[in-house]
Amino acid sequence: MRKELLRKARRIVIKIGSGVLADASGEGISAEFLNGLAGEIARLREKHLEIVIVSSGAVAAGRSLLGLTDRPKTLPQKQAAAAVGQSRLMRAYEEAFSAFGLTVAQILLTRDDLANRRRFQNARGTLDTLLASGIVPVINENDTVVVDELKFGDNDNLSALVTNLVEAQLLLIMTDIDGLYTADPRSNPDATLIGQVRTITREMERGAGGSGSSVGTGGMATKLAAAKKVTKAGGGAVVFAGKTGGNLSRVMAGEEIGTFFLPAGDALNRRKHWIAYTLRPTGTLMVDAGAREFVGKKGKSLLPSGIVKVEGRFARGACVKVVGPDGTEFARGLVDYSSQEIELISRHKSSEIEQILGFRYGDDVIHRDNMVVL
Repeated sequence: MRKELLRKARRIVIKIGSGVLADASGEGISAEFLNGLAGEIARLREKHLEIVIVSSGAVAAGRSLLGLTDRPKTLPQKQAAAAVGQSRLMRAYEEAFSAFGLTVAQILLTRDDLANRRRFQNARGTLDTLLASGIVPVINENDTVVVDELKFGDNDNLSALVTNLVEAQLLLIMTDIDGLYTADPRSNPDATLIGQVRTITREMERGAGGSGSSVGTGGMATKLAAAKKVTKAGGGAVVFAGKTGGNLSRVMAGEEIGTFFLPAGDALNRRKHWIAYTLRPTGTLMVDAGAREFVGKKGKSLLPSGIVKVEGRFARGACVKVVGPDGTEFARGLVDYSSQEIELISRHKSSEIEQILGFRYGDDVIHRDNMVVL
């Protein structure tokens, strides 16, 4: 199964963590690693594979020049370190890749670039053009201008969203650990590596720990979340130790390295994946048990009669969470009415909407085509 899926992958996203990129001092970029990476990617390009890189490392590369001995703790410090480090990071990529005849291009993104449908399409068009020209895009979050509302949270999440953006068949996460273990191998000597995962369970998500590196922000929990996003879009993902030379080539050759996450059988289409994982919900609709059953298990549209509470203020077309009587989110989607309008029509039949509001966009608060059951 692993070899077959790897063989079919023609467009690949490679996420490189800060701990993998860092040199021995932890304050710069490892030229040895980048030279080895460039050689491996050059060989993959010879097989007509299209490669997109999501790279961490800008903040780590710039922090020493700001006199910081540890990861920046404030947003201005992070932005300043990224401003200094981003040029150093790209220069390192350019020097390493040019030695193998490869050209790299820098792409900086914020969450808003992907949440806005037009900008999402523009980013997709740019990346398609670069790949068609044989150029390797190097993507990072635009840390120099990002604010909390626009943050992806970590580059693991960004790499998953980029995989969906470019419709890649495979996400490779190069990190400083071997893969997903049954327990934390740093504290449990009996922990064993899980070679393949068919379904990411809640037990796996609860058992994933935090970041184990002083230079990175993502632990195994963020890698599981990224793998889940990718597999729900119908792609595969591999988490493996990237620091070991040659591991990228071994993974692509089908060797049993790291943890391989199989594509989900119930993959979402691109639009629903965008709704579920890229958009940031701006409100919440609480529904009764009947609507929970109607929407969650039968896949029907959400009608106003089943809504019992509206939280937040949002306009028509906004992305909102849909929660059951116990407050647990089970779906999210794009609303056909504003929060004020929904408050007025909630608990009423669809046939009463026009009488209450004086107009009617439709019978549904969220149509099933604009909703994802999580």
